[in-house]
Amino acid sequence: MSKLHDKLIGTVPSRIVEQASIALTSYEGRITEFNVASWLQVQGHAGLSVSLVVKYRDGQQQREAAVDHGRTDAVGKILLSGIARLPVKHRIEDLQVHLRPTTAVTAITIDELFVHPVEPVAADRKTAQA
Repeated sequence: MSKLHDKLIGTVPSRIVEQASIALTSYEGRITEFNVASWLQVQGHAGLSVSLVVKYRDGQQQREAAVDHGRTDAVGKILLSGIARLPVKHRIEDLQVHLRPTTAVTAITIDELFVHPVEPVAADRKTAQA
């Protein structure tokens, strides 16, 4: 799918991004994970193949991660959801959720967008860091 047709669904507030804990893995290094879900309607595009993608800045590097793929139903609606596994070397900034359709679309209705850390930072750890 082409990145040329990407449509911004929403920007995740920094307070939500800061709630996510960062884990150290053997193969991927430091990662953080977010549950992401969105109900969308792409008017006039029944059966359109689409992907849900998160994009973010990590230091000076732009990164992205796929969340889910699917096809819109007979009226152009779709629920896309999954876990966004984000490698991070510095700090996640400007976290955005995008729809990546196979062809150009003019209008998207966002019925709902949900983004939440899979593993939030423990409250006692947050106060200890302050």
